[in-house]
Amino acid sequence: MTCVVGLVERGTVYVGVDSAAVSGWRRRETRVGKVFRRGPFLIGYTTSFRMGQLLEHQLTVAPQAPEQSDMAFMVNHFIEATRLLLKERGFAKIESNSEQGGQFLVGYRGHLYSVDSDFQVGEMADGYDAVGSGAEFALGALAALGRGPAPRRIRRALEIAARFSMGVSAPFVVRSLRR
Repeated sequence: MTCVVGLVERGTVYVGVDSAAVSGWRRRETRVGKVFRRGPFLIGYTTSFRMGQLLEHQLTVAPQAPEQSDMAFMVNHFIEATRLLLKERGFAKIESNSEQGGQFLVGYRGHLYSVDSDFQVGEMADGYDAVGSGAEFALGALAALGRGPAPRRIRRALEIAARFSMGVSAPFVVRSLRR
């Protein structure tokens, strides 16, 4: 289900999403936004609308300490607040003694982080990333597109993902967060 694409350009994080709501062989257009601002974070999600709604409407993260690096903050505070929220609200699952959540991208202080279903936090060296069923197509498109305005590159990557993945569809929404 879905495609979430993000990139960083001159200290601004851009995240774009599609509007597909997929269940089995059924795909419909949703009005539920899959990219939103929550405090200092820009979040675009896949996996589950329930997970996204919890992140958008209930996630509370303590402020970052001045001496703490951004990555340490994301791992030690953002992820722990996310894990606790998803567990308390019945979304997180434990299978084979491993806790499972969902996938999403997070813009924070000029960085683009990816959060995997095992709550791993990643940050790609090339400044862009994608998650969801159309991620591979979007990543290839971003690599091929080169330079240009970030919103246009993200929209084009989403268009290409929609062409090749049945789980991705227009309309597309792109949001940004300045450092």
